[in-house]
Amino acid sequence: MSLNIEAIQQENTKSGLAAVRTGDTVTVNVKVIEGTKERIQPFTGVVIQQKGTGISETVTVRKMSGSVAVERIFPVHSPRIDSIVVDRAGKVRQARIFYMRELRGKAARILERKD
Repeated sequence: MSLNIEAIQQENTKSGLAAVRTGDTVTVNVKVIEGTKERIQPFTGVVIQQKGTGISETVTVRKMSGSVAVERIFPVHSPRIDSIVVDRAGKVRQARIFYMRELRGKAARILERKD
């Protein structure tokens, strides 16, 4: 890879991020711009997949809003992401837990990981 590209990637990579794993319940604080105002909007849900490495790393977070499921893909190193806070560590056996899409109610619970 070119030295220029590596320098740009190092410059835009965030440091001090929480270690997020699949199954964790997280709150992603997203900067939202409305007109001239900027505010932070929290998005709380379960991480169902992680993808990529370095500056191209993304996290897919799923939450239930009423009876409707909402999934968002967040680029971890994006300037729009203010912070990612791990609320609860989840214990899962797979790297991608897409089976959660079919589960409802108590069946959709994830056990807590004890570190």
